[in-house]
Amino acid sequence: MTDVDLVGAAELVSELGFLPLAIEQAGAFLRQSQLSAARYLQLLHDSPAVMYDQAARGSDSERTIARIWRITLDTLTDTPLAGDLLRILAWWAPDAIPRTLLAPLAGPVEVAIALGALHAYNMITLESDTITVHRLVQAVARTPDPDDPHRHATDINRARDQATQLLHKAIPADHRAPADWPLWRTLLPHINALTSYTSPTTHTVTTALLLNETGLFLSDQGDSSGAITFHQHAVTTFERLLGAEHANTLVSRNGLARAYESAGNLARAIPLFRQVLADSERILGPDHPDTLVSRNDLARVDMLDGNTARAIPLSKQVLADSERIFGPDHPDTLVSRHNLARGYMAAGDTARAIPLSKQVLADFERIFGPDHPNTLGARYSLAHTYQSAGDLADAIPLFEQNLVVQERVLGTDHPTTLGSRNSLARTYLMAGDLARAIPLFEETLTARERVLGHNHPLTLGSRSNLAHAYQTVGDLEQAIPLYEQTLVDCERALGPDHSLTRTVRENLKAARR
Repeated sequence: MTDVDLVGAAELVSELGFLPLAIEQAGAFLRQSQLSAARYLQLLHDSPAVMYDQAARGSDSERTIARIWRITLDTLTDTPLAGDLLRILAWWAPDAIPRTLLAPLAGPVEVAIALGALHAYNMITLESDTITVHRLVQAVARTPDPDDPHRHATDINRARDQATQLLHKAIPADHRAPADWPLWRTLLPHINALTSYTSPTTHTVTTALLLNETGLFLSDQGDSSGAITFHQHAVTTFERLLGAEHANTLVSRNGLARAYESAGNLARAIPLFRQVLADSERILGPDHPDTLVSRNDLARVDMLDGNTARAIPLSKQVLADSERIFGPDHPDTLVSRHNLARGYMAAGDTARAIPLSKQVLADFERIFGPDHPNTLGARYSLAHTYQSAGDLADAIPLFEQNLVVQERVLGTDHPTTLGSRNSLARTYLMAGDLARAIPLFEETLTARERVLGHNHPLTLGSRSNLAHAYQTVGDLEQAIPLYEQTLVDCERALGPDHSLTRTVRENLKAARR
């Protein structure tokens, strides 16, 4: 074969899962047909049923992948659950599939017997807690073939829907609970695989629910791009199956708006939040819990956008409604009270912000405990309010205390932890403690570039903060190039009139004087 023929060979071998039989089958076919590896890979994607069943002339046709699949399941007809399991496993990632995912399908003994039979015939690799399926076996199992009784389209479609339902049953109820994050991370590769293998036209309501919840988790973890994609698919599916005015559709659209907010794209988030709120008030009523959540979210993003004149009255309305409907200690009421305190702080009204922030923190500690994510957020807000009021003596120890807990509970790279680290560095800078401020700014910037990406608004803010710190100590050789690069990135990512872009531009002018 020529070098041209070998283009795509590495990708083909990877697609075949490095399975010797599959590589042998592909190589024989390439020699006979004089096709390139890249062309074979394209045919494999376009016509998997034909290609997995195709053997080169003169080769052992009984050893083709699809025939091995069929012969094995023919042998296991006395264990019908085995075929069902294999078709379901085909829709998840090939490695580290939790055995617990299959528990709802049958009794533990029946599931164990079926898995054991598949393992005995080398269709899967079985460990005490996990299952591995060769990706080529998965590809065959997902590919309908009317001539194969084990690969009828109705059975494969049913398996796809069952795989979706099992994942949805397994996801944790609260995407914000740190204790559940390990389970989320275990399931996430299988959710990603399911979405990559399925067409949006086959998505069900359960698929949309799964994608919506996963989008919320990804958004909270800083994966804004993944969150936006999942929420967009969820919204499309809910609208197609339930209609644009169904409650699930409204909740999903609100989730999409939150994902835009997490990405720093307030230009898309705010109009969507506003539309969801208008629709919720009209369809669900002004006092519906989902309507209150939408109103609270809109108040929050208005505050983030600097529009405290709209944010504060809206926050007051939400708080009054929540206290009336849910009571003073309901979690939604506490969140509304917290948002109002943040609105006062953003408006510079520290005389109101500080006592209300203290009350919010005490309420969260009493109801949720000192380490709950909501409590950590309330403690951060109080420290931030002290900082805004110039009370650095109270702000610094509270920031330091909270950061230690956040690193332990949320993890060192969680977006919220990175935000606290950045705020502590700014407070050190305000206090003139540059020896601690600059290394912390540098550490935060490196982490944000890794976790959020180089062009995320928070990353750009960290880069601006570091440049300002260099400028403060008179290190213009580092400050000016960093300002220049940050300005280019801000203008490209945020636009020339964004508040951060303007700040960087003014700081650069000052540094050049």
